[in-house]
Amino acid sequence: MNKQQRLKLIDKQSRAFSEGSVEFINEQWVFFDQETDEAALLDEFLQQEVEVYRFKRWKKGVLVGNGKISYDDEILFLKDQDTIRIRKLLIFSLERLLDEVNDDAFIQFVTSLNSIHFSIFDCIYCYNQLTFFNDEDRKSGVNFMIFDNQEHICSVQHHFFYYENETDRFEFTLNSGKRMVIEKISSS
Repeated sequence: MNKQQRLKLIDKQSRAFSEGSVEFINEQWVFFDQETDEAALLDEFLQQEVEVYRFKRWKKGVLVGNGKISYDDEILFLKDQDTIRIRKLLIFSLERLLDEVNDDAFIQFVTSLNSIHFSIFDCIYCYNQLTFFNDEDRKSGVNFMIFDNQEHICSVQHHFFYYENETDRFEFTLNSGKRMVIEKISSS
């Protein structure tokens, strides 16, 4: 699996965007999140991927400021009451963790998380022990993640041992008491 295949799986995650509308108020663009009803200045999302709903389809671009979106070598100007989606950013420590695990562990973790109706974008906390290993041959420890999908909370412990073989074990525990354990052992 290459980087593009991983990105494709990440792109297909639910709740990857904050969706809402924009209004031009007091000479500033304001984003109103339809899920939380919170307002934020659009400038807080500069240089982030956004999508604008126009002509019954989403147009993807990058927010460059002053109500402008860079879109396929052209500039798209926002209009009052436009519906937009802003790509959510992953928690940095989770993003690093996903980059550090091998392809099999990555797929098993993401698909298992999805199977219990969570998205990687539901992560509200991640402790990544792998970050603290430099170029050591032997790595072992536990990473901790908490996910909230607005219906349930899921705690994930990722037990890893990387030496001659790579062992990844993910323990998922939901606040409902449901548990799931997956383990992957592969030779280096």
